[in-house]
Amino acid sequence: MTRRLPPALVPGAALVFILAGLFARLQPDLSGWSRSIWMAGLVLTGLPVAFRTLAGLFRGRAAADIVAMLAILAAVPLGEPLAGLVVVLMQTGGEALERFAEGRASAAVRALEESAPHEAHRLRADGTVEDIAADEVAVADLLLVRPGEMLPCDAVVTIGSSHVDVSRLTGEPVPVSAGPGSRLPSGSVNGESPLTVRAEALASQSLYARIVELVRSAQASKAPLQRLADRYAVWFTPLTLAVCVVAFLVSHDARRVLAVLVVATPCPLILATPVAIIGGLNRAARRQIVIRNGVALEQLGGVTAALFDKTGTLTIGHPALARVAPVAPFTEVEVLALAGAVEHGSGHLLARSVVEGARSRGVGLPAANEIREAPGEGVEGRVEGRVVVVGAREYVRRMAPGAVEALDATDGNRAALRAYVAVDGRAAGFLEFADAVRPEAAALLSRLRALGIGRMALLSGDRRENVEAMGAALGFTETHADLLPHDKVRLLEEALASGERVVMVGDGTNDAPALSTATVGIALASHGGGITAEAADIVILADDLGRVAEAIETSRWTMRIARQSIWAGLGMSGVAMIVAAAGYIPPIAGAVLQEVIDIAVILNALRAARPAPALTPQA
Repeated sequence: MTRRLPPALVPGAALVFILAGLFARLQPDLSGWSRSIWMAGLVLTGLPVAFRTLAGLFRGRAAADIVAMLAILAAVPLGEPLAGLVVVLMQTGGEALERFAEGRASAAVRALEESAPHEAHRLRADGTVEDIAADEVAVADLLLVRPGEMLPCDAVVTIGSSHVDVSRLTGEPVPVSAGPGSRLPSGSVNGESPLTVRAEALASQSLYARIVELVRSAQASKAPLQRLADRYAVWFTPLTLAVCVVAFLVSHDARRVLAVLVVATPCPLILATPVAIIGGLNRAARRQIVIRNGVALEQLGGVTAALFDKTGTLTIGHPALARVAPVAPFTEVEVLALAGAVEHGSGHLLARSVVEGARSRGVGLPAANEIREAPGEGVEGRVEGRVVVVGAREYVRRMAPGAVEALDATDGNRAALRAYVAVDGRAAGFLEFADAVRPEAAALLSRLRALGIGRMALLSGDRRENVEAMGAALGFTETHADLLPHDKVRLLEEALASGERVVMVGDGTNDAPALSTATVGIALASHGGGITAEAADIVILADDLGRVAEAIETSRWTMRIARQSIWAGLGMSGVAMIVAAAGYIPPIAGAVLQEVIDIAVILNALRAARPAPALTPQA
């Protein structure tokens, strides 16, 4: 089988000639024409296959096509045109099946492309709105995004507030709140209110376009296992020719030789492997795991060590409310409710953390009014008749003199990230924030151990005490702290030099060198992107660390199916060759049998697109 697929006309024409000959054979007045029809069809449709094979030989690509070519050429002088036509149909029809499988695997790409934004609303200097194509948007253009519309490019909100659905990109079903200063990726869907945004990248360079390109490049790749299938075919071809020689020397029957060639045509051997790999890539894409190429898919299943970045990878990547410290007579609930009430309308990251912290603790938020926000400093508002101030130390010191000193007296550890709270000018308490461990992190590490990955290390540029504390909590036996990007690369190179096959999981720009160095680099796109996604072999779009283990299981399942398909194709063809050499399978029956083998092996390979079952470490 050559790399270039033949025109669809060839298998269609072969089938027409087969059916025409069968029809003539069934008609008493035309029965003598059936062999002539088949012979003409064999010459017309077999010649393209023979020419392509010879062209491949001249270019140094000698593999399984030789057997098919010899079967077609031998069918002519031996007067077995029907057997030759079935081989043509099998060879070119199998390639059509491959195109069909590739078409199925490309569904993820087509779905992404079809749902991409194609239109934008640009705001002119005079305040009017101009409808333009998405690819006409220039950086710094002001765009209007109406409710229900998708952002055509990466942008920052300048006017308005709304909730935005980013599930298409991150897998997170809960819409995120967006206000002035919020950065939104292309592909986000606006919620209930119009937004004015400033374009920060061209549509073709935005996150959504990069995701589509990542998926497309994954579908178009060719993995080493496919070359392995070619190598199998290279030794299988001389074995086939040897069986042909033995069959002829024993029987002196050239038709046995033709029968052996027909059943040995190993088209399924070469077709099944790419079908399995494409199916695995497609299955992963449906789970928002973009695997760049078949090389990464194969290598991921064989990793023996996993190295993790800490911040943004094993942690949630943004400050979460960790502690509420009230000052008498205020209680924790009261401080959190009052602070959450005035922070509810703010777009600041810590404000969202306060509101989320209150909701997670079941604390209701009363209504607030007269809210005034000092961007980057804090917010003031009136809640149930009381003036509430929440913000940074200097802001609260300025708005409520004496309150900060009273709060510092209760706890002098000002190194922690805090928001101070004052009510009616008096100290009420403070809120402390920390980057929390992802809730699925511990389960992921247990799952990786069950998959047989023995070495797991935590890498971070954070302070040693913080890294070691997290490592102990999650069960890491190896931690490395105070690392710069080149330090992570050095640790990876040492692991690779010791014979480990390493997967590196990270999310930030500083992880990009390590992701490129690892056997397989996995980037979490929900926090990173840009250079991080470009450096990685695999990009996980969903905000779910558990997809790392799922990607490994998908790899192992796909490679298992691919190898099953290789050995099934070889085994069934080998048995059929022996039976044909013994004279029990005539050429026509052998051609039909090989067609059945083709279909069976390809259908088995298509199983790779299905969900992977639980696999053992040796899978």
